[in-house]
Amino acid sequence: MQENVLEVKNLVKDYGSFRAVDGISFSVPRGRIIGFLGPNGAGKTTTIQVLLGITSHNGGSIRYFGKDFSAHRLECLQRVNAASAFNTLLGRITVMENLLVFADLYRVKNARRKIADLLAQFEISELSSSLYQNLSAGQKTRVNLTKSLLNDPEILLMDEPTASLDPDIADKTLSLIERLREERNLSILYTSHNMQEITRICDEVIFLDHGRIVAHDSPQNLVKRITAGTLRVTFASGGAHGIKQYLQQQGQAYVFLDDKRVEMPTDESLIPELLFGLSHLGHQIVDIEIVKPTLEDVFLQIARTRV
Repeated sequence: MQENVLEVKNLVKDYGSFRAVDGISFSVPRGRIIGFLGPNGAGKTTTIQVLLGITSHNGGSIRYFGKDFSAHRLECLQRVNAASAFNTLLGRITVMENLLVFADLYRVKNARRKIADLLAQFEISELSSSLYQNLSAGQKTRVNLTKSLLNDPEILLMDEPTASLDPDIADKTLSLIERLREERNLSILYTSHNMQEITRICDEVIFLDHGRIVAHDSPQNLVKRITAGTLRVTFASGGAHGIKQYLQQQGQAYVFLDDKRVEMPTDESLIPELLFGLSHLGHQIVDIEIVKPTLEDVFLQIARTRV
């Protein structure tokens, strides 16, 4: 049985009469990456802030490593860290000076060497003596990620950490996260609006909406909730009239992309029958593409059904 490094039960956060987090419960097992998804205002960032003790909660409990967070706050935070595209460090001191402050707070041994190694991993060694306020948004994000790894945390809370990164650096960052998980058995709670990132690195996904959990499963199982797919067929030569007639007889919706390619949104279970019928129309099929639903489709379906 996997140890839970974080357990949240019936967590509630109110801002006056507004309930931002409404009784959510979940756990993060050691070595697992849990994705937090939801529209803006769903409660993702508020939950992260409560879990870090930045803001207090109005109900429920938080336990890190089996210990109550309220009673063992400092002890827990020594083993936790966070990264966010929205956080900022001190602007008028250098990157190295910023990181040394946090290294001292976390009692990091051989701090300068540790910082140098991490800066090299994120390809920003040359920024060591730069003032933080002079950095670009992407550079600041990478410095924040460096800060988040200073204390070799056992769990990372990451709030859209790649939001300001270009695709190449974002990909390298995700690869680093994957490597850290494997090498250190690191646990991560990860929020993002990038569905490809979530699908790539997360073992489980939690959908939040209006402060409540509305879905919780693996990315693969969540995608299976949508049985619809899209079938695209390319023919060797034009023959739109006969193809249209057949699809109309089947009651099948379709769109011709050109005189040789037709696209059909349909239930995946009907695809073999459609292909069988199309193959007997006297037109040679030269390409078949089946576009399956993605996590983004699941997100949109959940968001639209709860408006």
